[in-house]
Amino acid sequence: MLKKYLITLSMCLLALAGKAQSTHDVLIGGGLDLLKTDNKALFKKAQLGFEGNYFVVRHFAVGVGAELWTTNQKSSFVMGMRWYANDHVFIRMRGLIGANDAAIGLGYSKPLSQNLRFEGMGDFYFTGSFGLRFGLGYILK
Repeated sequence: MLKKYLITLSMCLLALAGKAQSTHDVLIGGGLDLLKTDNKALFKKAQLGFEGNYFVVRHFAVGVGAELWTTNQKSSFVMGMRWYANDHVFIRMRGLIGANDAAIGLGYSKPLSQNLRFEGMGDFYFTGSFGLRFGLGYILK
């Protein structure tokens, strides 16, 4: 019985120590696709993304941003959302207006400091391609 209380207390203390984003925080971030299945040759095309996410509640954020390509493809305005299963793992859905595409993905956010996050994401685009993106995010409290 005492063991259950100690485990519960430890989990609560760890949750407080590792708290990440809160309601009404803003996450500003950017990333680079390191791998995308529609790239025909290495370093011939790069895709960059910039976004801002507003946490409506602790585990749900809505966001806007932009996707930029180094080739002649149009840049896109992006609208989307993130749902966090916990403080690190999230699912995101985005619409890319300009590229006429949408994406659904899974990501992981690793805290580097109280406000700085390293993020890794995998996105499946409805046009049939898949991309792996890495970047940084900063939480404005």
